[in-house]
Parts: sequence; structure tokens; C-alpha cells
Amino acid sequence: MHSSMLHVRMDSELKREATQALAAMGLTASEAVRLLFHRIAVDQAFPLELKVPNVRTQRAMAEVDEMVKNRGARFANADEMFAELEKTTRQ
Repeated sequence: MHSSMLHVRMDSELKREATQALAAMGLTASEAVRLLFHRIAVDQAFPLELKVPNVRTQRAMAEVDEMVKNRGARFANADEMFAELEKTTRQ
């Protein structure tokens, strides 16, 4: 696969704000542009509405990152997981 560069001029403050929001979503500016172009090519339309995750989602994402880092899981087995899901659903 041959790659090429894309140079984009934009306001410095816009770049700073957008880069900060993308980082909160776990994306770099380059990844976001590649994702955007991929969806445009596949869908033949302008595709996206991405938002900064809410606090609950951010906590879940951080928990997953920690589990991956520690190579562990919150539950020892599937039975524990389903029991927790049932308990949470009843609340």
C-alpha cells in the first residue's frame, strides 16, 4: 500500500480544541482523518457524529485499559459476571 501526506491549514485554537477532544475519545488527529476518509469512501457520504464520552463511559474505558494493562478481569468467571448483571438490572 502506498501512502501519501495530506496537509491541512486551520486556526490554531480550533486545532488545539479538536485535538483535545479527539484525545478524550482515544484518537489522534491522524487517526480521525483516516477514519473520516475511510467512512466517506465506503459510504459515499459524510458520515460521522463522534462525541466525547460521558463520565460513566470514561470510567468504563479507564477500567478496561487497567484490566488490559494488568492482564486481569473484574470477574473470575462468567457466572460472577452474570450475577452482577442481574443484580445491577434489578436496581
